[in-house]
Parts: sequence; structure tokens; C-alpha cells
Amino acid sequence: MSAVPDAQRWALGLDYFGGAYCGWQRQAHQRSVQQALEEALSCVADAGIGVVAAGRTDTGVHAALQIVHFDTTAAREATAWVRGGNQHLPRDVAIRWAVPVTTDFHARFAARSRRYVYWLAAQPQRPGLHAGRVGWTHWPLDVARIEAALPALWGMHDFTSFRAAECQAKSPVKTLHSATVARHGSLLRFDFHADAFLHHMIRNIVGALVYIGSGRQPIEWMRELLTMRDRTRGAPTFAPDGLYLAGIEYDRVHALPEAFVEPTP
Repeated sequence: MSAVPDAQRWALGLDYFGGAYCGWQRQAHQRSVQQALEEALSCVADAGIGVVAAGRTDTGVHAALQIVHFDTTAAREATAWVRGGNQHLPRDVAIRWAVPVTTDFHARFAARSRRYVYWLAAQPQRPGLHAGRVGWTHWPLDVARIEAALPALWGMHDFTSFRAAECQAKSPVKTLHSATVARHGSLLRFDFHADAFLHHMIRNIVGALVYIGSGRQPIEWMRELLTMRDRTRGAPTFAPDGLYLAGIEYDRVHALPEAFVEPTP
């Protein structure tokens, strides 16, 4: 979306529960987060508003912090975009803040890195209280085995083995700055920080880690998958339920209010 002459560009931070949506991006005959947000902002502006997001979350994926930008000639205060927008949004989507930015800010292309968190329940019975908010496997998982497999992913790699067939990224090469796992009570929390992610990349990685943690595959399998560059050799794509977009990093010159929000199921 190019800049509109004589318009102000705004950046918004929002969070949402993705269970009721086909994902972020507008889809014909399906409800999307983008559609809900654009309709709400258009009501505030009394004119059509189109937004650009930092990343396109999939069906069922949540966001603790999604960043978008839009241009408008409507003169509104930040509080009007936040309070007015939230008044018109469904209860599972909320605007956290709104700030004016310069036209060189672009929610997607100005992003320097992105953070995702995946919450996983490893227990015999499916989750009830956390249904839709955490992933689930009935296999018991050895966290030490998962920790031993994660370093193979660190750094710059060709992640073809973890890329969805319909992925539209120009290159499968991404730099994973960090990937960690920690136990929080009955849940496992996976943290991923990278310059960018491929379609289904995290869910495919989590699927492979579940296979390794359960002993169905050796620890070395993670490095082997990277080398094979063949998606068909990996584990099935894991459920979207536990995946949260948790933050986007930009240059400090843009002065956005926050870069990371702790996602809790």
C-alpha cells in the first residue's frame, strides 16, 4: 500500500484470538481479522480504510502483538482510533495503541525481526480450559531431547523441509536468531525469534520437535531434515492452536510503544 497524498500514516498494535477467523488476510466468503479491523477503522474514519500487517497469521493462530499501518485523511486523535475502533471490533480482537508515524514506516517491510511463541500441552487427555489456546500431544515429551535438537536450527539455513507447499516467500533461507523451550507447569513454551518466517515454518518445526521429544526420531533428525530440504520427509504440520505472534522489532527511530507482548494461554 503506497502513501496517500496529504494523508497521515498511523501504526496500530493489536491482539486477537484467532480461533474464529480464517487467519489475518481477507478471504472470500470467510471472516478474517483484517476484514474485522478494516471495517471498524472505516467506521471511525467515516471512509474506507485499508491496512497492511507485519505478518499474515494462519487460521486459528493468535496474536499477542500484531502491528499494522494505514493511511487516512481523516483527522482523528489516537484515542479515537483505539476506543472507537474497539467499539466496532468483535470481542476477540482489540486495538492496544495507535501512534502517528512517518511515511517511510511500513509494518511489513520495515520489520527487522519477528517473535512467535508456541504453547504446548503434553498430557494424556486433551485440554479443556485451554482448548484452542494451546497445542496438544498425548505423547510424554523429554524436554532435554528437545533442547538438544534446537541448536541445529540456530543461524541462517535453508528451511525448505519446514516450508508449506503453498508458501509464497521468494527464498526459503531465513535466519533463526534463537529457538528455546522451557517448562511452565503442565505446559511447554517454545520461543522463536527470526528475521522472518516461512508459511507453516514454526508449526512444522514444533511437529518435528514433538517427534524427537517423544523418542520417535533421534535428536540428530533435526539437522538431517535441514540438510534434506524435503518437506515430505518431516513430521506432520502441528495444530495452530498454541501459536502466538508475540512481537515485531523495528528501528528505534519509529518509536513504537512496544516490541514484544508476553502471550499467555
